[in-house]
Amino acid sequence: MSDQRPIGIFDSGVGGLTVVSEVWKYLPAENIVYFGDTARVPYGTKSKETVTKFSVENVEFLMTHDVKLVLVACNTASSLSLEFLKRCFRVPMIGVIGPGAREAVSATRSGRIGVIGTNATISSGAYEAAVKRIDKKLKVYTASCPLFVPLAEEGWVDKKVAQDIAGIYLKPLRTKKVDTLILGCTHYPLLKNVIEKVMGPKVSLIDSAMEVAKEAKELLDASGALNKSQALGGHKFFSSDEPARFIKIGEHFLKRRIDCAKRKD
Repeated sequence: MSDQRPIGIFDSGVGGLTVVSEVWKYLPAENIVYFGDTARVPYGTKSKETVTKFSVENVEFLMTHDVKLVLVACNTASSLSLEFLKRCFRVPMIGVIGPGAREAVSATRSGRIGVIGTNATISSGAYEAAVKRIDKKLKVYTASCPLFVPLAEEGWVDKKVAQDIAGIYLKPLRTKKVDTLILGCTHYPLLKNVIEKVMGPKVSLIDSAMEVAKEAKELLDASGALNKSQALGGHKFFSSDEPARFIKIGEHFLKRRIDCAKRKD
């Protein structure tokens, strides 16, 4: 059997395209419907109630496309809303917190793990809890980096201001001598080069997008819901604000052309 229904992916903006890129690698035959809530980004400065409300609306939109699986690519939504979403909808869902934590635990050599994210993600303690569930002995240090999201959205990742801000945000984690750093927001890989420069070559950067894609493949395979077509999957992109801006930033991020993106009504 072959289930050709699409995988739904949502994020507060373009950051979730990290997940799209990895799904393309691991599940090339799958169709994808992506929604970036660019009109309401960032989620990380908003309350749990607001993030949950937005997340429910996002999943409701994806469900209009008859998706067979939802990947919650937004770290803030994963940390604050995932369990509520699972209770509200019957479609299987995977967030980014668990896969990212597992990868970090596997990668650390010193047992000192850093996490950077939005204010809401860090305040939730979701990554710390996920790491501690695997190994209580590990040390977890966190830092909020709220300005990273607008820097990524504006495409200012190579400007001096990005280097200066990263230096300020990451100094406490360098002081703690972490050897593994979880990029706790799907926008942050856009700033990977500057983060690597500040943290140094001995620190492993963890992007959970790859692990999310692997988990999606395992889940679909186990449930018999893989698309077994030999053709490459088709993809639809939607945003809640100006599609032209989404396409411009998205193409830079994906390093490939986005033929069309539509504004969600």
